[in-house]
Amino acid sequence: MFPNYIEPVFRPPSEARSLILQVTNGCSWNQCTFCDMYTQPQKKFRARDEAEVLEEIRQAAAIGPRFEKVFLADGDAMVLPTRRLLNILQAIRTHLPWVKRVGSYCLPRNIRKKTVAELTEMRELGLGILYVGAESGDDEVLGFIKKGETWQSTLDALLKIKQAGIASSVMILNGMGGVAYSEQHARNSALLMNEAQPEFLSTLIVSYPLGDQRVVDGFNGNYQLPSQHDLFVELRLLIATLELTNTVFRSDHASNYLPLKGTLGQDKAALLAQLDAAIHTPDRIHLRQEWQRGL
Repeated sequence: MFPNYIEPVFRPPSEARSLILQVTNGCSWNQCTFCDMYTQPQKKFRARDEAEVLEEIRQAAAIGPRFEKVFLADGDAMVLPTRRLLNILQAIRTHLPWVKRVGSYCLPRNIRKKTVAELTEMRELGLGILYVGAESGDDEVLGFIKKGETWQSTLDALLKIKQAGIASSVMILNGMGGVAYSEQHARNSALLMNEAQPEFLSTLIVSYPLGDQRVVDGFNGNYQLPSQHDLFVELRLLIATLELTNTVFRSDHASNYLPLKGTLGQDKAALLAQLDAAIHTPDRIHLRQEWQRGL
């Protein structure tokens, strides 16, 4: 990380060993009620100066091939104009030729502004994966949390990403529908994934370290985070409804009580069996304790 970056800087767990290149600051949408990542005053959205970013790429060449991946931070680098993204990717290709993959967070709305041909050109220059926080596949829940997306807008983005040959890693938030909307949240999220067939799918348990008042207000007061038991039931319904052919599934984020890993659909039965044990005999399996959990 370079010294002039604006903290905090976030990245997906799978980008732990990547060079973090901050090309934007904050999130261009930044209205989701559940998210506190970019609410600090210093994280007000702006695109960083292109010349500064390109110079940092040249400086990174001095580090040498100690990293194989680059992650374009912050919240949604894909909001940048195609020309600027292509310049950044070309600079990485030129000055860091050992880099095997470039990744970025991605809001579905930003893909609407990109053509398949433009995305394909980015893929050819090294853009290999986009992390899409779908959060939910239920339009009612998406409206409550002010996501600014719908089931269809998220699907359109994921299909366009796939058409361009770029991998997608989708996040669904376990508990995002609260108690009242848990079933429709799980079922419709699964139906969305069945249509999209992403390369990677993960879940984490939604949490509110700074308080949940914005979420409660968004649900018009009708929001209560499900219990541990209810979260397992919701996740079981999600996985039971999924019909995926070759998607790497992970539910091993530190927020999860029960770490799960597998490939769907071949490991579906095994994952459901683990959840059944967590639901019916939680005292007989190893679950994370509250003090072991984190964001």
